[in-house]
Amino acid sequence: MSRDRLQLDPIACDAHRLCAELLPERIGLDDWGYPLLADGGELPAELVAHARRAAAACPTLALRLRRRPAAREDRRSTTAQQQ
Repeated sequence: MSRDRLQLDPIACDAHRLCAELLPERIGLDDWGYPLLADGGELPAELVAHARRAAAACPTLALRLRRRPAAREDRRSTTAQQQ
């Protein structure tokens, strides 16, 4: 798994449907053509390039590819959960 994950700004989205065409493995469409992100988890490494392409193709920039914080942040959250 990569540390990358997709994020969608539903207010900015105009339902152009390009993202779903470019990344059908992770993006479905609702009845009105707006994207629905599958499971919201991290992307498998083999889909990162496709996700980048889908985010770049979004005419309204509503789809973004975000990288999860580095291991230092992971240790903080693990420590907080243990307390």
